[in-house]
Amino acid sequence: MNTVLPPIQAFLDVLNQQITPALQAQGFKPNAINAREGLARLTEKFLTHTVDIARVQDDVIYPAGSGYAVPVRIYHPNPEQDLPVLVYFHGGGGMCGSVTVYDGINRRLAAHTGHIVVAPEYRLAPENPYPAGQQDALTCVRGVLAVLRQNQLRFRERIVIGGDSAGGALASAVSQQAQSDAGLAVAAQILIYPSVDFCMRQPSIQDFGEDYLLTAERMRWYFAHYFQHGEDYCAVSSLYGDTGAQHPPTLIITAGFDPLRDEGAAYAEKLQAGGAPVQYHCFERLIHAFLNLEDLCPAECEQAYALMARFLAASD
Repeated sequence: MNTVLPPIQAFLDVLNQQITPALQAQGFKPNAINAREGLARLTEKFLTHTVDIARVQDDVIYPAGSGYAVPVRIYHPNPEQDLPVLVYFHGGGGMCGSVTVYDGINRRLAAHTGHIVVAPEYRLAPENPYPAGQQDALTCVRGVLAVLRQNQLRFRERIVIGGDSAGGALASAVSQQAQSDAGLAVAAQILIYPSVDFCMRQPSIQDFGEDYLLTAERMRWYFAHYFQHGEDYCAVSSLYGDTGAQHPPTLIITAGFDPLRDEGAAYAEKLQAGGAPVQYHCFERLIHAFLNLEDLCPAECEQAYALMARFLAASD
């Protein structure tokens, strides 16, 4: 029987037995402020090693018509080479996370995969509920090559997309739309412990919905702030969307003690049944958001980035 990796279990013990009870005793009430600070502090504490990238710069991607102009950060690991492009959407329940918080992950993605990583600062709930973030994701995929040209950066006209958790929800929605939208040229995608079943129907929600960092209660709280217009949760979940042989090749990575584990596995099965190329890997002893906890599981994170690099190289 698998168990949580010991350094992560030690962290969970402190969280569940000391930090959370102390906060509850003080009358803690979750809101956007402390949720955002929590993810930022967690990542700052457990993702401490810096990766140098040759060129990092900021810009803005504008929509074709009217709409929100999305700030982006561009990570080019080798400005002397024409590299493919990875548009990567950070996680955070649609409420938390930022390009700044994910800077370490974005740098690792660029260094390991040999891609120009473009990281959007997409809009977050509750200030900007669904579908604002999804609209921003589409804007970025449509306009990413233009902004690279404007900056006179060298690149190949090959766009892949990716995201973790809520960012995986955005990426999967873009890939589904790309099946029938010629303006979305998505060559492949990477989904890391993705949120693809807002209905929360999968068994792992019950199995790991408490005591493993991401809780079922917190997920419901995220969704209540993300969906503010009476949306049908199932209708907007990628797991219940249309997929077929035209769907981009996909790598899905999950964690064994993650409440989102089973929906990631189910999505891999759905894509395969529809005729899309798919690879699936579960890190059996890890929890949700393990890339943000790299100092507690460095070997496994290194393996995850290596999987992504091999997948992108093989699908090129």
